[in-house]
Amino acid sequence: MALALLAGCASNDVVRARVDVTVGQQLIDLKKARDAGALTADEYDRQRKRLIDSVR
Repeated sequence: MALALLAGCASNDVVRARVDVTVGQQLIDLKKARDAGALTADEYDRQRKRLIDSVR
């Protein structure tokens, strides 16, 4: 019986939680990362443009 239970744990499927984040929230998060020094100005600009272009 224990072997049968363990066999179910051997799946290669990846379970991902659905995350609904608005573009506005993503822009806010990018700005916070820039202000905190986690992104350079150039990285921020590229990511911001990429995000905005993705919703056009």
